[in-house]
Amino acid sequence: KYGDFGPTLAVEYLVKCDGETLSEETLRQWLIGAGMWSPRRRGAPHRQWRERREHWGELVQMDGSDHDWFEGRRGKASMMVMIDDATNWTHAKFFESETTAAAMTVFGEYVGHYGLPRSLYVDRASIYETTRDSTVEEALQDTAPLTQFGRAMRELGVELPLGHSRQAKARVGRLHGVFQDRFVKALRLQQINTLESANSYLESQYLDELNEQFHVVARSSVNLHRSLPRGLNLNHVLCYQEPRVVQNDWTVSWCNRIFQLGPEHQKLSLARKKILVSELLDGTIRLTSGARSLSWKEVSARPPKVTPK
Repeated sequence: KYGDFGPTLAVEYLVKCDGETLSEETLRQWLIGAGMWSPRRRGAPHRQWRERREHWGELVQMDGSDHDWFEGRRGKASMMVMIDDATNWTHAKFFESETTAAAMTVFGEYVGHYGLPRSLYVDRASIYETTRDSTVEEALQDTAPLTQFGRAMRELGVELPLGHSRQAKARVGRLHGVFQDRFVKALRLQQINTLESANSYLESQYLDELNEQFHVVARSSVNLHRSLPRGLNLNHVLCYQEPRVVQNDWTVSWCNRIFQLGPEHQKLSLARKKILVSELLDGTIRLTSGARSLSWKEVSARPPKVTPK
């Protein structure tokens, strides 16, 4: 049943699932004597020690881990993991792959549970860092070009430092190793073969057990997570959005789609002006001018031009 488990993990499951109480060292010696386990001596790589942050919510690391989580029972998947630097407190969710939508979704869930962290430490993947040149408007305002995720973090007031090396995000890297060892075996024992079931198991049971076992007490009792500003809809920030110019026929284009603004906005004189087009993670489209939401309908083609006599 636990053939490929190490002594530490096997003892946990024997106690939790089978009611067998014995020490880890006893089991280790039994396994060694039966030729089923050999002590592994690992040369410890040189690491520069970095002190944990002092407060919960001061710095959270986030990264995706692509792995054969289901051991061939389905295709590979990506686990998006967030871990607090001060406490090891962890949140995670499965997706088909590490994408902007996946990063926004898991971040939104984290905020719903704990609040906005002060800083989010990520790597230099294209989700978080763009290589495009600044637009003229960005150059005039002396602002760096941002990805959709970077833009959302700026709106929420969350710092987004980018990692320069794997060592810089070692804490979340070690957590990937814990998940790839322990959670793969847990999925096997639970006979879980789908992302939906895996996420349900994570949310309802596994993360609580993991956090109870591995969290540490922060050096400060002050929690630096922030509540969302009053009136802010997080779904309207964690989305895809870009400005679009309203044409003279009161239409705007978005991803090969055409939206016709409603006639009730005629007093706003929006023709040739920029509005903001947002596509939420659930596919909902929003058109806004400043703080005002605009009514619209999708059309299959632009209205024909009317030539005055």
